[in-house]
Amino acid sequence: MDFSYSARTKELLERLESFMEEYVYPAERVYDEQIAASDNPHRQPPIMRELQARARELGLWNLFMTHGDWGAGLTNLEYAPLAEVLGRSIIGNEAVNCSAPDTGNMEILAMYGTPEQQQRWLRPLLDCRIRSAFAMTEPEVASSDARNISSTIHRDGDEYVLNGRKWYTSGVLDPDCELIIFMGKSNPDAPTYRQQSMILVPRDTPGITVLRDLPMFGYTDRLGHGEVQFTDVRVPVENMLGKEGDGFAIAQGRLGPGRMHYAMRAIGMAERALDLMCERALTREAFGGPLAERGVVREWIARSRMEIDQIRLLVLKSAWLMDTRGNAAARSEVAMIKVAAMEIAHRVVDRAIQTFGAAGVSDDTVLARLYAITRALRIADGPNEVHLRTIARLELKRHSEGAVR
Repeated sequence: MDFSYSARTKELLERLESFMEEYVYPAERVYDEQIAASDNPHRQPPIMRELQARARELGLWNLFMTHGDWGAGLTNLEYAPLAEVLGRSIIGNEAVNCSAPDTGNMEILAMYGTPEQQQRWLRPLLDCRIRSAFAMTEPEVASSDARNISSTIHRDGDEYVLNGRKWYTSGVLDPDCELIIFMGKSNPDAPTYRQQSMILVPRDTPGITVLRDLPMFGYTDRLGHGEVQFTDVRVPVENMLGKEGDGFAIAQGRLGPGRMHYAMRAIGMAERALDLMCERALTREAFGGPLAERGVVREWIARSRMEIDQIRLLVLKSAWLMDTRGNAAARSEVAMIKVAAMEIAHRVVDRAIQTFGAAGVSDDTVLARLYAITRALRIADGPNEVHLRTIARLELKRHSEGAVR
């Protein structure tokens, strides 16, 4: 295994780190202030338009896209360290058009979309002229098991009719959202993993009602996490993504690379928290000296450094496997990083909050928001327990087949 950075990654990394230091970190507070001053908390603030324009000038755009000629053409291993740097800021990914849910939506449009669908939706998304949402999770069922999806996709002549209720449909409240990718059951009598389909739904289609915006541990996300009712929503048959029954396979194709992206971003979050913890420990005094002289704080710092470096190596291994042997070969490793990266990031953020004391739970630093994000992401994209189940099943399969001696 070779995890060394390519010449292109090194060059992009240097450019990206300069962009973050010079533009992104200083813009974080401005971003929040402009949202607070807006009459719509989901409207993109002007500072982000400025950051995106600068990112495009610097060639830091669509770095995540590994499919075809649509993006920067980086491998997963090449993108991984860049994703880590972007993860250090809440607004980093949006500044370079590498933020969810658009990244996953763009990837499946590149992989499964027809030329017409790509022209209509993918190109504007790559240009960030529109935004999108992904409607899969439902409030009435355990959506971690996609077989439970109860929303329906019924063909009626040259149209499909959609019905169902979704929630945590991220991005749907953004005024720039023009596309919803909807997952539902198109044939409940088909084999288990051929019952679901995905379909492209224009946001302004009649029958779509946003019932409420769902907060995340009290935070209102800029993109919005909507609970959405779909009632007799009609879309043309040509809006089907792939073929009828491809929904489950498309979902798996979407989530694999996405989990690697999340894991690297989690490492960036953990690094940001560790930096803050060290700075606080060196400058804050208690009981006759700086916190950095207290054994317990030194242990927090040491364990955080070890854990971050360990998970980074596992993520790089996963990215390398995806590039060299395909996503299926990296299935166990991808499940591992989804669990381990977010758990470690959450643990490091928790230690940093403890080091800051009362300031850690305020909005004076980014730590409280990182705490909420890292906790929520242990549920999003499949709860940890689902991934642990996968890891155990694959490990037991190896033993039962005599692959271990």
